[in-house]
Amino acid sequence: MPSTTLTIGELEAKYPLYCKAMKLLLRDGQKPERLRRTLCWERLEKLHHSLPKQYKSPERLMQIMQSEIISKRTK
Repeated sequence: MPSTTLTIGELEAKYPLYCKAMKLLLRDGQKPERLRRTLCWERLEKLHHSLPKQYKSPERLMQIMQSEIISKRTK
């Protein structure tokens, strides 16, 4: 099967989708080790490496999302 290479524009267009996927996985209780092996992580990482000033690293996004989830649970 031929591999498909996404352009930066295509990755940028789907950025909200990748973030949503990560957030859903975190809410489901996925461990960070498992999350690092997902397609959304890979795509977010590519965006960060290509445009680091515009996109946070997946590691940082995960930390932000985890703190949001924890704060919502404690309210």
